[in-house]
Amino acid sequence: MNIESEVINKVETFVTDFFEQKMPAEYVYHDLEHTRQVVDAVIELSASYDLTDQQKELLQIAAWFHDTGYIDGPKGHEERGGQLATEWMQSASYVQEDIETVRVLIMATKLPQNPETLSEQIMGDADLSHLGKTTYWERCDLVRQEMAFLSGKHMTEKEWIEFELQFMENHNYHTAAARKLYEKRKQKYVRQLLKQKIRMYPSEGFPIDAADIFDEKSKKYKKPTSALAKQIMTNTNKDDIAIKDVRLGRGVETMYRTTYRTHVNLSSIADNKANIMLSINAIIISIVFANLVPRLETNPNLLLPTVGLILTCLIAIIFATLSTRPKITEGKFTRKDIEEKKSNLLFFGNFYNMELKDYEWGVEEMIKDEDFLYSSMTRDIYWLGKVLAKKYRYLSICYGVFMYGLILTVILFLISNFVYGF
Repeated sequence: MNIESEVINKVETFVTDFFEQKMPAEYVYHDLEHTRQVVDAVIELSASYDLTDQQKELLQIAAWFHDTGYIDGPKGHEERGGQLATEWMQSASYVQEDIETVRVLIMATKLPQNPETLSEQIMGDADLSHLGKTTYWERCDLVRQEMAFLSGKHMTEKEWIEFELQFMENHNYHTAAARKLYEKRKQKYVRQLLKQKIRMYPSEGFPIDAADIFDEKSKKYKKPTSALAKQIMTNTNKDDIAIKDVRLGRGVETMYRTTYRTHVNLSSIADNKANIMLSINAIIISIVFANLVPRLETNPNLLLPTVGLILTCLIAIIFATLSTRPKITEGKFTRKDIEEKKSNLLFFGNFYNMELKDYEWGVEEMIKDEDFLYSSMTRDIYWLGKVLAKKYRYLSICYGVFMYGLILTVILFLISNFVYGF
């Protein structure tokens, strides 16, 4: 039996449509992407064992259905997922034995996991395979978001780190294949979480009830001690921790991405506002010269308000132009700048006059040095903020001149009307 069969394709289509149509939006972790990752993990783990094609197919079916029960909430979702799988398999004419096998496989994902057969162990390990994958921080953040959506309570950074450490401590992979594929990276994440806790809460020391550390030699977990904490911190000074460990989570990358997006949006808004002021004032000046200026010979009383209006528009145009005027830079950096980590290679104004090979060398140096990369992003955000401050300062003056200038002009026109008449 080919497990890449038409049946599996039908399961995928059914579950994909099910998630898109029925799964509530607040389930940002238990989404279709998580289901696909579990299916991939099931395929990956199954390849390490001598399973029949039928066993592999049933595992994949269970993986596709295992979280469909979330449409009615987290509690009892495994049972509901098993029921949905049962109904689908009955419609596909599966025998009762296979249907029961899939139901049991789905139940094997229920926490705390207690799988018995090899297939159940594979299913349980696949469901939590993200703990030892490169997507851990991304999925970890989604778990946190989902819990906040469902409970209405946002955990503090301390509460979240302790929650995640406790979860890691209580989790073990059941199959040798999962331990080989995921355990090493999982322990790396545990150490990173512990470093974050030490860095964020040094006054609390290193609590005994923190996450266990997996010892490669004994193949067992051992409780962290002050000596072990010291070992984790070896060759890592406080400044290194502050910079390096903070970025271990996806939250920091999200911070940079969100900040960049915010700066770009604010810059776009400022430019749009400046363009509006340029257009409005240009129109006003053209109307003034077309209608008021020719009447000055016969109505000299209009001279003062007309001049006031023209000056108001001119000054507003000047400051609107200043807010959008680009600043020209040298467009070069030297190797010394790179070695001293002074140059920001992320801004075109710093490299547009460079030769391609020199720029490529600089970028390669930055990529190899993570501190340089993050400090470049930080400097880039800083200077973007400085440019935004200047833009909005000029815009503020522009709008102020326009508003008060129009008020003064209207007053002058009223005085001219009442004193001299038209």
